[in-house]
Amino acid sequence: MLKHLLPLAIAAATVALPITTHAQQGEPMTKDQRDVLAVVERMTSAFQQGDIDQVMASYETSAAVLFEPGTPVSEPAALRQMFEAFSAMSPNFTYSGHEVVVAGDVAVHFAPWTMTGTSPEGQKIEQNGLSVAVMRKQPDGRWLMVIDNPHGQRLMQN
Repeated sequence: MLKHLLPLAIAAATVALPITTHAQQGEPMTKDQRDVLAVVERMTSAFQQGDIDQVMASYETSAAVLFEPGTPVSEPAALRQMFEAFSAMSPNFTYSGHEVVVAGDVAVHFAPWTMTGTSPEGQKIEQNGLSVAVMRKQPDGRWLMVIDNPHGQRLMQN
């Protein structure tokens, strides 16, 4: 019986919430979409510059970040330590596009990414993936990340 109600619940949620998306360059974005994208851009820039305080300021206190597929980290001191370790690789991120979906005070940001860096042993590193970040609008109007999964493509590879 519940499986018959699911399509109705999805349809009702779709009608009840204003939903906006941005999928391609040049499409107009709402203010909320621009604000969500700006959080990602500021966090990426701060990460590349080694400004871990600014990186941490992009997340809610109880945010979950998946540095490794399927392994969320939520404890703030552990998050800081992981960001510091990855920042030591002098990462340089590029995105091949962005999609932002906003529904009320929740947003999802999708972006294919490529990262180049250098291991502690001096070897070049290149990784890529699909970033899926869930954000929530705060009472003061800022958007902060709640879930950050840079390995969103993982399930498609199995």
